[in-house]
Amino acid sequence: MGKSISERFQLPFYDTDELIMGRTGRAIGEIVGERGWGFFREEEKAVIRGLADAADTVIAVGGGAVMEAENREVLKRNGLFIWLTADMRTIVQRMKNDKAGAEQRPPLSGVSSEREASETLKERMPIYRELADLTVDTSGKGIEAVVEEVCDLLVHRISGFGRRGL
Repeated sequence: MGKSISERFQLPFYDTDELIMGRTGRAIGEIVGERGWGFFREEEKAVIRGLADAADTVIAVGGGAVMEAENREVLKRNGLFIWLTADMRTIVQRMKNDKAGAEQRPPLSGVSSEREASETLKERMPIYRELADLTVDTSGKGIEAVVEEVCDLLVHRISGFGRRGL
């Protein structure tokens, strides 16, 4: 989705998970399985620090990246946060349907994916809410509809503040 948005605005796109995999030569599931979540989060911080001065770009971060205060500070300094939210049923269904993402989204705990998603979202929601400059509910919407909605919101924001005011 971030890639589509970046293409619409002709901006560079960075996906922190892809950058981590490039740095380590491993899939996220392998990194977590071999080195643990702590190692992954340190790699994530290093990648985000490397993007600290990136302006006029689209950066996709994993949902847990913003749980680290340093990451929030670095990203918020030059960035605009768009929180893509959905109801729990939609989130769980998307996770189940995303076969390619399973390798990049290893479990955080030993509970069911539904329970883990619910508990994780409950924990993260206050941070997401605090950071969000824009919020888009993606429930029941396809990727193109969400991309269109995000782009419309950004165009409105740009026209109100000028490009640097995003």
